[in-house]
Amino acid sequence: MKALKLLFGFTLLATLFTSCYTEVVVEDPTTTIDPVPTVTLAEVLNSYELWYVDINRSNASGEIPFMQIAFTLSFRNGNLKANNNLVGIGDQGYGFGIDVGYYDTFVDELDISHDVDGFHSFEVIQLNNREIELYYPPLNLRYILVGYQRSTFDYDLLFYDNIHYFMQEYTAWEKIYTSPYGEPNEFDYENFLQFLPGGGDGNFQSSQDLNGTDIYDIYWDYTGIFNIDDVSGDIYTKYLTLDYDYLGNEYFVLDVIDDRTVELFHEPSGTLYRFRGKGYIQYRNNERGKMRLSKKDIAKQTKKISIF
Repeated sequence: MKALKLLFGFTLLATLFTSCYTEVVVEDPTTTIDPVPTVTLAEVLNSYELWYVDINRSNASGEIPFMQIAFTLSFRNGNLKANNNLVGIGDQGYGFGIDVGYYDTFVDELDISHDVDGFHSFEVIQLNNREIELYYPPLNLRYILVGYQRSTFDYDLLFYDNIHYFMQEYTAWEKIYTSPYGEPNEFDYENFLQFLPGGGDGNFQSSQDLNGTDIYDIYWDYTGIFNIDDVSGDIYTKYLTLDYDYLGNEYFVLDVIDDRTVELFHEPSGTLYRFRGKGYIQYRNNERGKMRLSKKDIAKQTKKISIF
């Protein structure tokens, strides 16, 4: 795609010509010269199908909930769409996500009316042909957006780079399989897991209630914090650590089977478990707790957990 220059009312002043001779042209001062066309803010927003909200480069801490939870935004003919969830990302809304509100543009101003969070007006600054900055003066917040087309956007990389949020998108995870091999261990008795925001990658709870228990009737026996860490050279596999309060740690290799199913391999015992998500949570704002943080902010909250 050709680079677009957002001029916001300014026009191109000079054009370079090359020739083997010099020609002097005297223009009739009464002749009307058509202005060089400018690119409008609306055209810039529509030049890319997806705008990735780069939290790690943004100066923001959650005061605008709909911006803080969005992985991508799309500006489609006055309709604002967002990918707020990792479950179904790339498929939901043909890759655009869900409808979350409306927008309008005025020169360098972007006005957003969000279905839940209300009206916000941003000043827009174009950083280069793929990046823009949304500045919110009342709170001195700056969000960096990076443009992509759906056909070239790496949904898988986004998913696995933010997998701790994926674990929070179900009310509970129910154990549906335990391998016949592996040494008996305490985790054999855990039938439900719940992943929540807060502290490091987040907090978790576990339950020994019987399989089939309604997710809203579960009694959570244990609590703690969880961390998900990268496996060197393999973006599709992660290490999951469950740090039980006062009871020590459990270590797993985490693999995602599909949007509802994960496998946990318990290396200390050699046992493989499979869990299925129940009670999908679709985010329109951060009422349910999800709030994207920069890696720097996550590091500030993280309690150090030793990895096996």
